[in-house]
Amino acid sequence: MSLLRVILAIFFPPLAVLDRGCGSVLIVFLLTLVGWVPGVIAALVILNKD
Repeated sequence: MSLLRVILAIFFPPLAVLDRGCGSVLIVFLLTLVGWVPGVIAALVILNKD
């Protein structure tokens, strides 16, 4: 997990997980619509799995 990805996950969560697949992007996008914080947390969790 690079610093650039973390910064991108904080400001634009769906863009940070763009290369992880359509499902990840959709989940993070929907959580970001519900609230910014759940989207950021989901993006950081998905990025941390690798």
